Amino acid sequence: MKLVRTVSELRAQLDAARRGGLTIGLVPTMGALHAGHLSLVARAREQCDAVVVTLFVNPSQFDERADLERYPRREGEDAELAARAGADVLFAPSVAEVYPPGFATTVEVAGVTERLEGAARGAEHFRGVATVVTKLLCMAMPDVAYFGQKDAQQLVVIRRAAADLNLPVRIEALPTVREPDGLALSSRNALLSADERAQALALPAALRAAQALAGAGERSARALLQAAREAMRPFAVEPEYVALVDPDTFEPVAELAREALLALAARVGEVRLIDNATLSAAREPRTQGPREGAGAPAAAAAQARHDSTQPLEGEAMAICSA
Repeated sequence: MKLVRTVSELRAQLDAARRGGLTIGLVPTMGALHAGHLSLVARAREQCDAVVVTLFVNPSQFDERADLERYPRREGEDAELAARAGADVLFAPSVAEVYPPGFATTVEVAGVTERLEGAARGAEHFRGVATVVTKLLCMAMPDVAYFGQKDAQQLVVIRRAAADLNLPVRIEALPTVREPDGLALSSRNALLSADERAQALALPAALRAAQALAGAGERSARALLQAAREAMRPFAVEPEYVALVDPDTFEPVAELAREALLALAARVGEVRLIDNATLSAAREPRTQGPREGAGAPAAAAAQARHDSTQPLEGEAMAICSA
């Protein structure tokens, strides 16, 4: 694997592959690589002739300076992991290389960026994401770029930007990779203390509770979101948001009429975590009647709470971003 730090070096490394008509795969990351990132590299290795992994902690997408400063950085270890996973090139540019003096252009995607993460972190967050990913795509000019689905909203933004700007790249998404206890892999997990790591299980517990209730036939977004919030309470974690949204537009939905995305964010200590899962409507909707607490049988709700302790199933929508 070749380590390069400038755009000119990157293009020189890829020139022979491009002239030879070989396919190029790109895996953008901010480093602190884990099994989720490496699954993207492995897929790129399966599908492409040349694989590029980028390693760049993008300052323009951080809304808190303290978050940027404590973001884990370990280039040497990341280089070894990327090489073992099958990368041909590791592109690790400096901030000045990506944003040279006089840089004055940004990419902004309207609509979807105004909700959830956009509302919580400000317009600058997704503007920074869209700008840096567009630049990386233009720098490497890959045939395919690989992203994980934990950052589902980021993925929608990137797809929209690539389509609207007619970028000649296919965006491929892979499912979240999780720890055995259900916690989604994230570079930020390394910042959690042992106690905070246990608390962080509130997020997958919330997803499991809502999935179980949806599987029992519940279609009301209000009931599903309530189940998710209640599942987080034993962990003493208060969500920043829990929302049931259309997976393409991130508009909120009131009823689970088709597949929808349950997205949530929460701070555990000083570490901000996000996660999400796809919910599907059961074939036969649950018989409507008085809610639990109003005299109705609580069997389905109790089963949902029980199932919230079971392993998270399905392809929860999970990368590489801040």
